[in-house]
Amino acid sequence: MKPARRDFLQLVASAAAAGSYPGSALALDYPTRPITIVVPFAAGGATDILARLLADPMGKSLGQTVIVEDVTGAAGSIGVTRVVRSPADGYTLSVGTLTTHVLIGGLYKLDFDLLNDLTPIAELTYEPLLICIRNSLPAQNLQELIAWLKANPGKASVGIPGAGSTGNLAGISFQKATGATFQFVPYRGDGPAVQDMMAGQIDMMIEPSSNFTAQVQAGTIRAIAVPAKTRLASLPNVPTTDEAGLPGFYASIWFGMWAPRDTPKDIIAKLNAVVVAALADENVKERLNKLGQQVAARDLQAPETFGAFQRAEADKWWPIIKAANIKLD
Repeated sequence: MKPARRDFLQLVASAAAAGSYPGSALALDYPTRPITIVVPFAAGGATDILARLLADPMGKSLGQTVIVEDVTGAAGSIGVTRVVRSPADGYTLSVGTLTTHVLIGGLYKLDFDLLNDLTPIAELTYEPLLICIRNSLPAQNLQELIAWLKANPGKASVGIPGAGSTGNLAGISFQKATGATFQFVPYRGDGPAVQDMMAGQIDMMIEPSSNFTAQVQAGTIRAIAVPAKTRLASLPNVPTTDEAGLPGFYASIWFGMWAPRDTPKDIIAKLNAVVVAALADENVKERLNKLGQQVAARDLQAPETFGAFQRAEADKWWPIIKAANIKLD
């Protein structure tokens, strides 16, 4: 009996020294095969391009191919579900946005917990929204725009790419911040809405800045303010909302990366390290800037900080969605 007990204790000690649970053994060798990044939108969009920009440097650092797979549908929830249901082994990752990893939690009845069934890896980039108006609208700055909206309650038209979109919620938040009221006009995407604003058919939009940069530079629409703490490099003459007289009103769309819940911490740390290194690459930064995206602040690239930020965004936007009674099937 004594030898058996001694052998058992030696076995336990050896297991503890090596990292006794399977996750540690997995993390030690990870990765041993290709990794898939699931993008919940169609190919060619901003999220897909971002994922592909990161896939190459990540693959070189990890010594494995990183594949980008586009899984579309239901405002991104189908692609997110795919990752939630995947093994927690670091081989299936999710790249998404404010919409797919916060807003859908308030808009849809999901069969998983959006905030707890995924493990944050890093915030990747962000893109401030931009407040734009038709050229013929009689307002030259943000304060004049707010005054005009208040003088014409409920009459102004604001284009949005569907109910529950970032622009829709930013518009609701803008109404709350200013006391102005206006009507939303839904479109099948930002492109047709921008065309109608250029033609003077709608008055205003609050959408990601890359949707407007070329038109503003061409003078076919006017940018009033950037709802962010800093000005846009692509439109340096457009003031921030702080500068324009609406301090503290910020709205941006951000992009992040997640793994399934219970993915070993060592794997999360390894993925975080290669993502942070990729985002620090000057060539990657330059290509992102051309897309209108800026690399996230270094502290938000940490998994814990990014997770706290994601929860804070849910606390901000879910009550707005509920108060506006926006529900999607």
